[in-house]
Amino acid sequence: MNSNQLFNWGHRIRMIDGYDLNVPGRTGIYVLEEEELTLVETGPSLSVPRILKGLEALGYRPEDVRNVIVTHIHLDHAGGAGLLLQSCPEARVVVHPRGARHLADPSRLIQGARMVYGEQFDALFDPVLPVPEDRILVREDGETLAIGPDRRLKFLDSPGHAAHHFSIYDPVSRGLFTGDTAGIRYGQLEEFGCSLYLPSTSPNQFDPDAMKRSIDRFRKEEVDRIFFGHFGMSEEPERVYEQVTAALDVFVKAGEEAMAAGEGAAGIEKRLKGRYRQILEEQGIPEDHPVYTLLDLDLNVSSMGIEHYLTRKKK
Repeated sequence: MNSNQLFNWGHRIRMIDGYDLNVPGRTGIYVLEEEELTLVETGPSLSVPRILKGLEALGYRPEDVRNVIVTHIHLDHAGGAGLLLQSCPEARVVVHPRGARHLADPSRLIQGARMVYGEQFDALFDPVLPVPEDRILVREDGETLAIGPDRRLKFLDSPGHAAHHFSIYDPVSRGLFTGDTAGIRYGQLEEFGCSLYLPSTSPNQFDPDAMKRSIDRFRKEEVDRIFFGHFGMSEEPERVYEQVTAALDVFVKAGEEAMAAGEGAAGIEKRLKGRYRQILEEQGIPEDHPVYTLLDLDLNVSSMGIEHYLTRKKK
């Protein structure tokens, strides 16, 4: 594995690039190097070979893994859990109480993802294997998990992106693994002196008010850093909170305008892409920069979630 596919964030935290959607810098799998070797996220099954190679490069065997924590059960975060457990016989999967039954029986997850990704589903996510019920550990809001003598992780219910979402506070790094609730980090832009954090509003449980409440809760934890599902680490949590909260209002307004014009998700996507492409171009980001591929992917799925939210809200 190339060194640029492994990241060292200090505090005994490494990250493997899972190449979700076959795109680099898209989804990170975190490795917490403790007595109980612990992973945060798995990515889809497509990422599992990269996880195993990453562990090998770090000097670990699959048998060393004890905990696989998934912030939520969307397939880009947890779709590979069942496959990964086949190689990690000592591991269990730690999940939000609302997500446990869907890990044991992923049929509804598969159905929902097929609706979003269509004919691309098989190439991007297959197989999605069930996790044996006796290898599932549920953690409720406020509960903890000791993985080392000085590392007791705390779980925080954090809806907004999904109802089955928790985030994990790590006392060693004073960091928070936020999955998708605190948005997406576009670290590729930092070489241009540009920080961009946008919300992830994918279907079908997106709730902007719940997301804002979760972010307010994150503020109260007074963390030093945030570890994103997409992608990497930020040491400017307040900027993250401010940008994501402000962008939520932009996303919903674009949705309301597009829906009023009868344009649906396509109209939402067009408005958001136009806005953020203009912002990046004004920041001097070249129009052929690969960040635009990631941005287009994210805004496409987020637009579907906004449409679903606004349609549901009318009922």
